[in-house]
Amino acid sequence: MMTDFTRRDLIAAPALLALATRSAAIGPRDPFTLGVASGDPWPDGMVLWTRLAPDPLTSDGGMPARPVPVRWELAADPQFRRLLRHGTAIAEPAWGHSVHVELTGLLPGRPYWYRFIAGGAVSPVGRTRTAPTPGAKVDRARFCYGSCQKWEVGYYSAYHHMVAEDPDMILFLGDYIYEGAPEKGQVRLHANPEPKDVPGYRVRYAQYKTDPLLQAAHAAAPWVTTWDDHEVANDYADDLDEKNSDPMAFLKRRAAAYHVYYEHLPLRAHARPAPDGLTTLYRTIDWGGLAQFQVVDDRQFRSHRACQPPELIAAHKQYQVYVPDCPEIHDPRRTMLGSAQEAWLNGKLGSSRARWNLLTQQTLMTTLKRVDPDHPKSPEPVYSGDTWSTYQPARDRILQRWADARTPNPIALGGDIHSFFAGDMRLSPDGPPIAAEFVGGSITSLFHDPYLKLEAARSGGTYSENEVRGYGRVDLTPEVAEITFRGVRDATKPMSDIFDVKRFTVEAGRPGIAETA
Repeated sequence: MMTDFTRRDLIAAPALLALATRSAAIGPRDPFTLGVASGDPWPDGMVLWTRLAPDPLTSDGGMPARPVPVRWELAADPQFRRLLRHGTAIAEPAWGHSVHVELTGLLPGRPYWYRFIAGGAVSPVGRTRTAPTPGAKVDRARFCYGSCQKWEVGYYSAYHHMVAEDPDMILFLGDYIYEGAPEKGQVRLHANPEPKDVPGYRVRYAQYKTDPLLQAAHAAAPWVTTWDDHEVANDYADDLDEKNSDPMAFLKRRAAAYHVYYEHLPLRAHARPAPDGLTTLYRTIDWGGLAQFQVVDDRQFRSHRACQPPELIAAHKQYQVYVPDCPEIHDPRRTMLGSAQEAWLNGKLGSSRARWNLLTQQTLMTTLKRVDPDHPKSPEPVYSGDTWSTYQPARDRILQRWADARTPNPIALGGDIHSFFAGDMRLSPDGPPIAAEFVGGSITSLFHDPYLKLEAARSGGTYSENEVRGYGRVDLTPEVAEITFRGVRDATKPMSDIFDVKRFTVEAGRPGIAETA
């Protein structure tokens, strides 16, 4: 849709005339090919996002190498008859001509609609909302969460159904993109080689964001996001990638990936990477008095992998994915979150008065006793070097904090492992449940492990499923949390049907899973 400013607008507002004149330099092509998004809702505002990219699969998006003004508008209705707020943001080439507008001063707990205007073009309309007033009584809320949306192995039909759920908020728990080189024979191919710098990551993100179903999900509700490994490189840990490359070279790549991650998602200014490449991604999102989401980053500050032969690191060789038990796994000095983030989380878990507290993180927290793929008949289990299974004291410190602080009704949400998983979390095998854990599957990514169900069962899991793609839905009331795993019939089809894979109930005041259906 195209629009022109009226003559009255241009006479009355010289700044608007300058905006129209300068924005026209973009050219006749639609600059809003990547859609719109909102995120991180708070009681009086949220972040509004877009990125100008008339030619999205080029490193500069087809934009001129100069700042471009973008008008934004917020309304009380989708037709924009009641325009409430408007302004101008500057899309800078250094940030891929992305726009992040942080709004404040709005009313709590209500929907809003927004759009952008640049170069005479009007963006799609997005719907967002503010969070309820802090501590307010909230009778019910619905949130959906997902992760792992590898472009090449499937379509995003899950998002079509997620939008139909009409969630108050969508949580994305990592692997927004996959960084690998194109693989022949896939459902659809990555458009560029494996990215390792800002131009490469821009093309990869832009390709993902051209998907109409992903755009529709972003336009339907505010998102809260964190990253996992594939936003940078597979299974990286702090300054080491999976091949133990030179840390200085890898940190340069990581800084580029973090930069482009911020460019493409509706994040607050505090998440904007610093000149040294470091980013503060962890934060809380409060939903009145009903829920608090503690959103963490378990990649940037984690200790190096446990039980690795020193010669692998010295020779820059592939790390050992599955490791036998070793002293490092139980070393309390090792961390998943880093000391500063861990201290922050301890404070939040001790101070939260929300009815439900949802640890919003990337991966499986339960220690999974894996079958050694090289010795499947061995009675001795092995452990994944990339999950909390090899950072057990760091995980147990969170469980202990939940118990000591009497954090109200803790629940852990996760992604990463391309599987659904549900179970109770305990400090010892015979101890009482402290929290329930729900890993929400994957949007498209695959994990055909013939041993997973066996491994999950012998590790204390209540349920596991690794052959179905989908997402999790969380329905909260003050009395009950209902978590439903939703699975698409066939992720290789653009518009697959969906079904309930499994449903779980957690009762307030009773840690752990109360019922399954």
